[in-house]
Amino acid sequence: MSANHTTRILVAASALALLAGCHAQRHGDGTKTAAEVKDNMTEMVAAFASRDADKAVSWDAPDFVGSFHGFPDVHGQEEDRALTKQQVADPAMKFSVSDVLVDAAKSGDLAVWRAKYSYTFTDPATKQPKTEVGNWAVGWKRDSEGKLKEAWGIVSDTPSAPPAAPKP
Repeated sequence: MSANHTTRILVAASALALLAGCHAQRHGDGTKTAAEVKDNMTEMVAAFASRDADKAVSWDAPDFVGSFHGFPDVHGQEEDRALTKQQVADPAMKFSVSDVLVDAAKSGDLAVWRAKYSYTFTDPATKQPKTEVGNWAVGWKRDSEGKLKEAWGIVSDTPSAPPAAPKP
């Protein structure tokens, strides 16, 4: 192997190492991303629970897609804001989450947050407060500036527990 060829290989390897280092430095690692997502979602849930629709949707990516059972999908922050304003305007609205889990890619570029939720709202049919429970999953990705943004969200209610069997 010629010295010129060896030099080219070393230069190329050095450039790749620098690029890999820049990527890791910019995006961090999966553990840091998971913590950041958990913090963002804690703030988002608090904003929704306190009826601050603008703050609750402030993490949406421009191409955000939300699927909330019983409603058409929302596309983008403005559609999400409109639905969220409708939800938080309900005087019966109460919201909480539990059993939070966050899985993040080792690269730190993607993460999935998931939890169980409890949501009280005014039932349109009965005009009475109704509480549903279910699962909420949110996908996060980094934008071109390296900021984590909510890429998608899926809210799915679960059936009510069956009535207890009568005692013999």
